[in-house]
Parts: sequence; structure tokens; C-alpha cells
Amino acid sequence: MNYLCQVKKAILSVKNLSKQYQENKNSGIQDISFDLYENEFLAIIGESGSGKSTLLKSIYGLLQTDAGEIIFQNEKIKGPNEQLIPGHKKMKMVTQDFSLNIYAKVYDNIAAMLPNTDIKHKQEKTMQIMERLQIVSLKDKKITELSGGEQQRVAIAKALVCDTEILLLDEPFSQLDSLLKNQLRNDLKNLISEMGISIVLVSHDPADGLLLGDKILVLRNGTLLQIDTIKKVYNEPNTPYTAKLLGNANVLTKQEATQIGIKTNANKIAFYPQWVSVKNNWLGKKFEIENVFFKGFYDELTINCEGIRINALQLNNSYKKNDQVQLNIDRFIEF
Repeated sequence: MNYLCQVKKAILSVKNLSKQYQENKNSGIQDISFDLYENEFLAIIGESGSGKSTLLKSIYGLLQTDAGEIIFQNEKIKGPNEQLIPGHKKMKMVTQDFSLNIYAKVYDNIAAMLPNTDIKHKQEKTMQIMERLQIVSLKDKKITELSGGEQQRVAIAKALVCDTEILLLDEPFSQLDSLLKNQLRNDLKNLISEMGISIVLVSHDPADGLLLGDKILVLRNGTLLQIDTIKKVYNEPNTPYTAKLLGNANVLTKQEATQIGIKTNANKIAFYPQWVSVKNNWLGKKFEIENVFFKGFYDELTINCEGIRINALQLNNSYKKNDQVQLNIDRFIEF
């Protein structure tokens, strides 16, 4: 009997990658390894200084690494000491400064990435990518006439027009308001299915990873803490730091957990605010609501018990500051 199965192919492999900066021995990245697959969206997240941009620039070949290698389509990506033009022709990077010609029109910025050997094809392809990113109406405008969000879209169109297979994005939402951010998130998600590309995104905002990524890679102090699917990393974080980063989790020591009535043998536990149930009628431990933050259809509560502060999310908008309540922790993760 024949069995047919489709196995995703690793399009890029990062193997034991390390990069340290001479001026700061504690900066950079250490021994990073992972695979990026076809049509996959990988989000690299971590706080400022965790090594996110260093990792992205190393992948693209902008930095000369100290150890390890990056393999793209069976070809090693060389650093700046080994080749003049960074990266690979099928891989493009969009940085926070967009790298656009501010004196040229939008159309010319994008079309300049294609050769003049077939003018008709060049025109058709330029218009096609502009339509995908909804910027056709901007084609005759100069870059200086565009908003930050519009420039971001032009930079992405410029990167994708020449049959790019991997798009690297360095903090693509840092200059956008929430409305434009949501629009661009939706466009990026659609690009993977429509164009069959893979995307690696670096962001300091964990929400970007949770909303966009097929996988999340968590960095801290240059070290890879965890890489897996979104749901796996969120529901089963392997460190308290990851839980705190992804969902503002409450992290308690064994002593603190015992103090509020949680039995555990672990050194630390973590639980997300939505895993906390709050009731008006309380027994046993006395919990007091310190603050209530209105978030629309839910409230974010800060609750105090003998100096231990716990964040909780509640949907009924019925609690007030100084209310005495009872808590129930529906589930928690042990470390």
C-alpha cells in the first residue's frame, strides 16, 4: 500500500549561530539553532537588548558571525567579510528606516528592483505587487509625501517584487498606529498564502507574534529560550520569563503561592490573568481590589493579598476599587 504525505521543507536552517560585540561581551547571540519552513511565519520576540535584531541581521548576512552558519536553499549565507552584497537574491530585509529613495516616486522605488530586459513584464509585476499591498493610488507620489504606514507598505512591496522567498522584517509596526498596524498584520498574513513566501519578523511586542506567527522564537540575553507553535509556547512556556512576556502572567514563588492558598511543590508557578476567577463572596484569604482598568468589554484588575499583587481579567465590569473578593486560580504552570 502506498501512503502519501506532504512534509514541509526547511527553506532556511540556522545552526549554532553566535555573535558577540567587542564593546559588550554580554550582548549579541549565543548558539542559536532553528529551521524555517516553506510558507511559515516565524516571529522572533524578546525585550530590548535580547539579540533579536542581531539574529535577523546575521541571517541576512549584514553581520559577520563568530560561529555557526545559515543555510538557505543548500547554500551558505556569507557575511560582509565574504561578499559585497549581503544575503541571497531570494531573500530580502525591510529595516525600520525603510531604505527608500525619498526623491523618487513610489512606482519608481519598486520598479527599480527589476531589470529593464523586459519593460512590459517589469510594469506588470510592479503594478501587481502594488495591488497586493493596496498602494496603487500612491504610485505617482514621492516618498516624502507619504505617511509612515504608507512608506512601510512601499518598502515591503519593493522587497517582494523580485520573487522573494523569505521576507525579513525588523520591527515593522514600530511607527504605526493601532489601526494601520491591524491592516498591515492582515496584509502580511495574506501574503504568505497568496505568494507562497516565508516571513521572519522581529518584534518587541509579543502581540505581533501571537497574532501573526505560525511559530514563536523567544530570546533573552542572546539565548534561545523556546521555539514552537504559538499555542504550545503560550500554554506550555518553559520559563516564567516566557509566560510573563507573552501574556503578562502572574509569577509567584512557592512561598507566595502557599500564602494565597495554592498548593505546589514547584519553586515557581505562573498563571495568566484570564485564568483567575473573581467572586464577590469570599472565604478564607482576604483579597482587595487595588485598581480597576476599563478595557472595553472587560476590566483588568490589580488585586492585593498581604502584599502579593495579582492581575486578573474579568468580563462583567462589576468590580470597584477596594472591593473585598475571593479568588480561584483555574490553572497554573509549574517551573
